[in-house]
Amino acid sequence: MKPQRLGILVAAMLILLVSADRVSAQAAARAPRTAAGCPLDPVKFHECALPKTKTFNPPRTPDGRPDMQGYWDRAFTSQDVEEHGADGLNIQPGPSLVVDTPDHKIPYQPWALEFRKNIVERFISPLASCFPPGVPRHVIAPAAHQILQMPGYVLHLLEYSHSYRIIPTTGEPQVGSTMKLWQGNSRGTWEGNTLVVDVTNTNGLTWLDNAGNFFSDALHVVERFTLIDHDTIHYEARIEDPHVYTRPWTMVSALIRNKEPGFEVWEQACHEGNKSVEDQLRLGMKPYSGVLRPGGN
Repeated sequence: MKPQRLGILVAAMLILLVSADRVSAQAAARAPRTAAGCPLDPVKFHECALPKTKTFNPPRTPDGRPDMQGYWDRAFTSQDVEEHGADGLNIQPGPSLVVDTPDHKIPYQPWALEFRKNIVERFISPLASCFPPGVPRHVIAPAAHQILQMPGYVLHLLEYSHSYRIIPTTGEPQVGSTMKLWQGNSRGTWEGNTLVVDVTNTNGLTWLDNAGNFFSDALHVVERFTLIDHDTIHYEARIEDPHVYTRPWTMVSALIRNKEPGFEVWEQACHEGNKSVEDQLRLGMKPYSGVLRPGGN
């Protein structure tokens, strides 16, 4: 074969290989994200994961509990727990995390739905003020997550703003109803391979997300953490607030193990010297101070 013809043939083969790689990359980008073989879309993930919660035999800690220890990444951001589009800047579109209402929206009472309108234009986001995220937002909040376990306790550490939760699993009673806390009061029990966490006593000063979806200090959350394979936790939060919602509703998301070599949680002290709150105050926005339903508590 003449050198010129050979060169043309080699060039053509290289073009074909590059094109094939590009097509493969584009196909991979279009492929739905999965965890434990389940689509990450919360509704589909929930349907797929529930059978796995009953069949997967997880690794165990020395005291025989399912071993959830390690670093974890959230499947979705806490921009908006309802379905939302992109804003053209830094907000990516995302599905609704609400799995058990007909329209996959939060079932607000009429007054609460009205209060929710333009809430982010009237109030400073609690997270922008570096307050703890509250529950259930702690699980889908920004930055790295770490779970540690020891006999009688589960610790859920969040890199954002030094936030953490200490969850006793020894049957301790809830604290008195008048004690209101940013992260609420968590009490855990083990039901088979599932960590069930009962959360009460929130102060009602946090939001579910950046979109201003809210609750009152009557919030009651029951969380369920279940490994469905070695690297995936099915997270479910049953949310009830008779002051704000018409019925209880359920939020679901996947937590995916971070296996980056040498990864660790660093100090993330929110925004040291943050001036954005001052700017928002000058614009007439107010610090969020919670809600009372019409007619009082």
